[in-house]
Amino acid sequence: MATVNKKASLLQKVSKGLTVSSVITGSTFFHGPPVLALGLTKIFKKSAKVDETNIQITNSWLGVNNWLIDHVLPDLHWDISIDEQLDLNLQGRYMMICNHQSWVDTTVNQYFGLTRMPLTRFFTKWELIFIPFVGQAFKILGFPMMKRHSKEQIAQNPELKSRDMLEARKACEQLLSQPFTLLNYLEGTRFTPEKHAAQQSPFQNLLKPKAGGLALALNILGDQIDALVDMTIVYPDGAPGYGEFWLGDVSRIAVDLRKIDIPKWVIGGNYEDDPIYRERFQKWVDQIWTEKDQLITQMKAKYHQ
Repeated sequence: MATVNKKASLLQKVSKGLTVSSVITGSTFFHGPPVLALGLTKIFKKSAKVDETNIQITNSWLGVNNWLIDHVLPDLHWDISIDEQLDLNLQGRYMMICNHQSWVDTTVNQYFGLTRMPLTRFFTKWELIFIPFVGQAFKILGFPMMKRHSKEQIAQNPELKSRDMLEARKACEQLLSQPFTLLNYLEGTRFTPEKHAAQQSPFQNLLKPKAGGLALALNILGDQIDALVDMTIVYPDGAPGYGEFWLGDVSRIAVDLRKIDIPKWVIGGNYEDDPIYRERFQKWVDQIWTEKDQLITQMKAKYHQ
C-alpha cells in the first residue's frame, strides 16, 4: 500500500511539474515578443504609452504565474500581515527592502505585489544586457542597470567613481516617470548557515546588511517616494528551492510588511564621501535589521510552539 501511495505521489508531482513548466514556458513565449517588439520602438521615440503597455503585458505574465500558484498549489497557505500605516496602491512610488533566502523570494514578492503595488524592479548589472531576451527585457521595463567599476579600476582612474554615481542617478531618475517599486535585498546574497557563520553575523536570522545601495537610492529618490517598505519573508518549514516550490512541497509562507519611517537627516546625505554620515546611516540600517531579526524569530515561534 505504501508503495502504491509513493507511486501516486510521484505521478502527481510529475504531472504538476509538467503543467507548471508548460504553462510558464507558453506564457513567456506569448508575452515576451510583444514586450521586446514594443521596446525596440523606444530606440526611435520614447513613449509613456509604450511603457504603460509593456507593464500591462508583464503584469499579465505575472498574473498567469499567480493563477498557477492559486490553482496548481491550492494547499499552499499564505499568512500575510500588513502594517496599518501602509497605504499601498498601484499608483504609488515605493522603495522596498527584504530578507533573501531563496529564488522563491522574488515569486513571493510578485504574488503579493501584483494587485497591491506597482511592478517591482531591482538593480541589475549592466552586463546582463548581453543575455538574450532577459537583459533586453530588464532594460525595456526600466530596471536600473548599473555599470559599476572595481576599487582597483577607480584607483587607476578616479573619474570612474563620479561616472558610476552619475549612471546610478540617471537609472533611478528614469523610474520617476511612472509608478514603481524598487526592491533591494540588503544582504546582497541568499542566506545560508555557511554564509552566516563565515560573516560572524550578529543577527540570528539574517546576514549583515549592505547599506550602500539603499543610501544611494534614498539620496536620489528619497524625497519623491511614498514609503520605505520592509518586507519580511519566513518559510516555517525551511527555505525551499524553486523546484520544490512549484512541485507543491511548500505548505506555508508567512509575509509581513511594515512601513519604515525615514529620518529627515537621511535625505541628501553623501554616503560615499562623508564618513560621519556613513556611520550614522549604517547604524540606522543595523537598527532596522535588529528589529527585523526579532520579528523573524517571533514569526517562526508562531509555527513551532
